[in-house]
Amino acid sequence: MVGQIRARVSAGGWPGGRPPPRAAALRLPGPGAPLPDHGSLHHPGSEADVRGGAAGGIPGPGNAPAGGFLPQLCAARRLSRRRARPDRVGNECPLCRAEVCETLGAVFALHIDTARTWRGGQQQVLLTVIGLRARGHRAVLVAHREGELFHRASEGPDLVPLAPANEIDLAAAWKLSKIIRQWKPAIVHAHDPHAVSMAGLALSFGSPDRRPKMIASRRVDFHLQSHAFSQWKYRQVDAFIAASNAIRDILVHDGIPAGRIHVVHDGIDVDKIAHRPAADLHAEYWLPHGVPVIVNVGALVGHKGQKYLVDAMPMVLRDVPDAHLVIFGEGELRVPLEKQIKHLNLTKRVLLPGFREDVLSLMKSADLFVMSSLTEGLGSAVLDAMAMGHGVVGTRAGGIPEAVVPGETGLLVEPADPKALAAAIVTLLKDRELRAEYGAAGRARVADHFGVNRLVEGTLEVYQRVTSG
Repeated sequence: MVGQIRARVSAGGWPGGRPPPRAAALRLPGPGAPLPDHGSLHHPGSEADVRGGAAGGIPGPGNAPAGGFLPQLCAARRLSRRRARPDRVGNECPLCRAEVCETLGAVFALHIDTARTWRGGQQQVLLTVIGLRARGHRAVLVAHREGELFHRASEGPDLVPLAPANEIDLAAAWKLSKIIRQWKPAIVHAHDPHAVSMAGLALSFGSPDRRPKMIASRRVDFHLQSHAFSQWKYRQVDAFIAASNAIRDILVHDGIPAGRIHVVHDGIDVDKIAHRPAADLHAEYWLPHGVPVIVNVGALVGHKGQKYLVDAMPMVLRDVPDAHLVIFGEGELRVPLEKQIKHLNLTKRVLLPGFREDVLSLMKSADLFVMSSLTEGLGSAVLDAMAMGHGVVGTRAGGIPEAVVPGETGLLVEPADPKALAAAIVTLLKDRELRAEYGAAGRARVADHFGVNRLVEGTLEVYQRVTSG
């Protein structure tokens, strides 16, 4: 199969130029017309526009209303049109149709995320896309129609509902290639491995001289797969954005040239989290008033290490008898964790409420946040907890030590060590002043190093390097 794909790729497409049969049903509008299933592409002209609350977007090139912010956005509109070469098919400003908007140097990036679930990575995609649009850049999101990201983004960035059924979905890749050919983005930014597969195949169907630059974000500290198709797809990537130095080191180990890797740490909206109202964990889950509550947030999967956190709880309870643990998240290990909790007689002390959209509000009323991961790209939940002013207990896994400074913003232990995890938890539960000290330092560290502005500006710097190279 891989050999057949590579043969077709090297030939620049399908024999006779025919796409896979299932792709024939796709009908895309031309540039300037609304995208399917959502509103129009536009540069936001106000905060309301950024949040999706504007009365109307910009239908397309040549249709911008007079007055206000938009004419300022393309003050050099006529000049840009004169300088644009009509026979060139590069990147167009969505307002003036110029190759590059000379007023802003705006970039058109097409973002792809194929996940159906909502995890830290999807939060980063949404923050990035909205942040780019707020700065006057053109950003479109291709996402799974049934995914949580698609639904949460419905009032923000413009959406295209598309996701592959598997890693090598040729029909989905052909549909994406049609989107790319018609909209001509400067950047195709793939945010997960399946997105890299679909984007790599889609770009292989097009003409090499019309190819946009391809960027792949990497937010997990897993090694790249070594099979032939994986090697091929990652060779199509012009630049990698790693969410931590730990991820960068793994990519280098896996053979990616260091010069193609740029570290842009995950970011969070610190002000939004700070002003978010707290929900009462005790009242929500009928916990005794005033008992200390430990919170963990993460998918219930092996590398998140919740098994070891549950194993640590009997030791915690010996020193802090009224402590409770709440683990937010869903995943394949729910049943094994439930059995483990029952086996350890912890059913009244360890809760698994599942996925909660209001988890940030619930986290705010916790006493301590614990990240028990065995591997972790960076850990956006850790950043959220630090922004709330919580002391953090984490593991020395992946990028967590880049966020949590031991003895300053929290405590770190080795992964898969319940005894060490319990000792660190007890230390902080017993010392309210130390928790407050770590929490204040953590909030300041996140504001200085992990704000959403740094995420967006760092991404833009990578775009500029790649497109100017």
